[in-house]
Amino acid sequence: MIATYAPMFMMLAIATTVAVLFFTGATFLGGKVKKTEEKMKPFECGSESSGGRHLKLSVKFYLTAILFVVFDIEAVFIYPWAVKFKELGWLGLGSMFGFLAVVVVALVYVVKKGALEWES
Repeated sequence: MIATYAPMFMMLAIATTVAVLFFTGATFLGGKVKKTEEKMKPFECGSESSGGRHLKLSVKFYLTAILFVVFDIEAVFIYPWAVKFKELGWLGLGSMFGFLAVVVVALVYVVKKGALEWES
């Protein structure tokens, strides 16, 4: 039983060892940088940042971002299905149509609620 999981434990041990070595090497061998007023200023694309740093973003921004992630994950699920399309047969086709139906219903709901409208 342990022989089945031995490669996984070896990989985890090697990854942990490399991470610890890199961390300790950077801590002890890396140069110490003095913090100056110039280095502590906010930096954005080579120019001084303008605008409110403490400005709260609209809820619409977060809602759009979450919806993007949800529909992006849908595309991630469609890709492996498309690769194995012939092997899955009619059952796979029916399952994907069911999945796409749920996604379309969700998209219609989002549009009807006005979640994708920026100005309202």
